[in-house]
Amino acid sequence: EVQLVESGGGLVQAGGSLRLSCAASGFTFDDYSIGWFRQAPGKEREGVLCISSKDGSTYYADSVKGRFTISSDNAKNTVYLQMNSLKPEDTAVYYCAADRGNGLGPEYEYDYWGQGTQVTVSS
Repeated sequence: EVQLVESGGGLVQAGGSLRLSCAASGFTFDDYSIGWFRQAPGKEREGVLCISSKDGSTYYADSVKGRFTISSDNAKNTVYLQMNSLKPEDTAVYYCAADRGNGLGPEYEYDYWGQGTQVTVSS
């Protein structure tokens, strides 16, 4: 059974940090790029950043550049999202997803999705 399980969400004050984890199972992790998406209340889901399985390259949305970092531990089949200098506008449900391609395509190209974890940043 394919599973992507996010963890690490919670409530944090503005300026604080959180680290989200995405644990994958049921598929060949090394063959997939992993992306992080988020959906704020009343807004569409947006891509935040991803890491390519092909060469480890990363993509960051402008809104999180310099604050968020993605990393991967292939031995643990886990991808991490380190979020620093959090802002209230970062409040959202964060999802990880797996893409057999390079991870730079639209959402519908992603094959597997986690259930999401809530991140709330208070001002």
